[in-house]
Amino acid sequence: MKRPAIAAIAAGAAMMIGGALGAVTGSDSPKPAPAVIGDTANPTIAGQAMLPSRTLTENLAASPDHNQLLAALKSAGVAGAMRADGQFTLFAPANAALPPELVSRDTAQLSRLMAYLVVPGKYDSQALLKAISEGGGEARLRTLEGGTLVARMNGPTNIVLVDQGGDTANITIYDVYSRNGVLHVVDRMPQPGAPARALAANDRR
Repeated sequence: MKRPAIAAIAAGAAMMIGGALGAVTGSDSPKPAPAVIGDTANPTIAGQAMLPSRTLTENLAASPDHNQLLAALKSAGVAGAMRADGQFTLFAPANAALPPELVSRDTAQLSRLMAYLVVPGKYDSQALLKAISEGGGEARLRTLEGGTLVARMNGPTNIVLVDQGGDTANITIYDVYSRNGVLHVVDRMPQPGAPARALAANDRR
């Protein structure tokens, strides 16, 4: 993907939103510097090469920053699902962004948490920016878990994700292309909303 093309899409999205949105509220922690989007070559993660010939899980296995996430994906059965035919987008929090004792969660809860990080289809930075522009400022992405992640602009070129609790995660590394999709590193673990049964119970109150 050429930088001028991605810059033009980002500029169009920013104009549609009414300019840069600025920092998205919801966290008092310092925001990382905006990542560079639109690179044609895969970036490295923690100094390790990410190869487009590998699968998503094989690239995760090469990253020392994602061994805990990979273990959780395998325990939940989501890593196996991503080996099926098709393309997937994985939003991958690093070890430091994961909740403590993640793998010790019960299987149903862990499966929901992990499936919420995966979106069917290949949404690289260009596709995300296009979807945000066409969506009038946000792109609603349906996850494998069944919930929704919302992608929005945060400034002229940075994309953030808003989970179903309203919390935000910055994309810190874009476009790690893999044989069965694309991976983006995020600085916080997005969380799904309450399960459908719990929501129905809340509605009756």
